[in-house]
Amino acid sequence: MLPPQTTSRPHALRGFLTRGLKGMIIALGFILPGVSGGVLAAILGLYERLLRFMAHPTKRWRSDLPFFLPVGIGGLLGIALLSAPLAYLLAHAQVIVLWGFAGAIIGTLPALTATATSQSDRDALDWLWFGGTLVVGGLGLYFMSDLVGTLPANFTGFLVAGGLIALGVLVPGLSPSNLLLILGLFAPMLTGFKNLDLLGVYLPIALGGLLTLAVFAKGVEYLLQRYHSRVHHFILGLVVASTVLILVPNPSAAESISYAGVTALTWVASLVACGAGIALGWWMSRLEAKYK
Repeated sequence: MLPPQTTSRPHALRGFLTRGLKGMIIALGFILPGVSGGVLAAILGLYERLLRFMAHPTKRWRSDLPFFLPVGIGGLLGIALLSAPLAYLLAHAQVIVLWGFAGAIIGTLPALTATATSQSDRDALDWLWFGGTLVVGGLGLYFMSDLVGTLPANFTGFLVAGGLIALGVLVPGLSPSNLLLILGLFAPMLTGFKNLDLLGVYLPIALGGLLTLAVFAKGVEYLLQRYHSRVHHFILGLVVASTVLILVPNPSAAESISYAGVTALTWVASLVACGAGIALGWWMSRLEAKYK
C-alpha cells in the first residue's frame, strides 16, 4: 500500500490544474464585453467561497489563499492567451463583434430580471431604481467623454479598470468591459495584456482590483443580503444602458462603434452574431441557475 502522502499528490495536482482551468474561464469575464466574471465564478461553483474570502480575508486566508492561487494563475494565463485574438477581431470586424457582445448581454437579461425578484416581489421603488439608473446612468455614460474626457491609458486609468473588473467579480451580471469600452480603456487594456506589459497594465489593474475588493467586498455582501432587489434593479438598469451604448455611435468616445462603410453583408453577419450571442448568453444564464 502506498503511503498517504504519495496517493494524495496526484489528487492535489488535479485540483490545482482544475482550479487553474476555472481561472482561465473566469478571465473571459475580464476581457469580453457582456460577460461577467461573477457569473462565470458562480457557474463554476467558486463565487460564494470567493465572496466570503474577499469579505473576511484575515479570517480565511490560511485556507482560501492556497485554494485560489491556481485560480489567479489560470486567470493571468487566460488573459494573456485570449487578448490577442480579441484585439484582432475588434480591429478588423468591430461592428460584427460588438453586436455579438450586445446579443450576449441581451441573452442574460431574463435571468438577471428573475434574480432581481428571486427574494421579493418587484415594487414601485424597484422600478424607480431601474428607471433612474437606466436614464441617469445611460446619459451619464454617454456624455462622460464630454464631461471628463476618456480616461488616459496610463497607470491611473488602469487602476480604475482594475476596480471595474473587481466589481464585475463582486456583482454577478455586471460586465466591466462594457464600461471600459465607453471610457476608452478597453483597447489599450487588450494591447497591454497582449504585449505582457507587466508594470504598465497588469500591475495597476491588479492593484486597482485588490483595493476595490478590500473596500467594497463587505459592503456588497451586506447590500446583497439586506437590499437584494434594489441592488439588482440598479445593476439591471446599468446593464441595459451600457448595452445600448455599445451599439450607439458616440463621436466623443474613443472606442465607440462606427458604421462607416458597413455593407449589407456586414449587417447580416452582425445580426447573426447578435442571435448567436443571445443564445450563448441565455445558455450561460441557465448554467448559472443550475450550478449557482
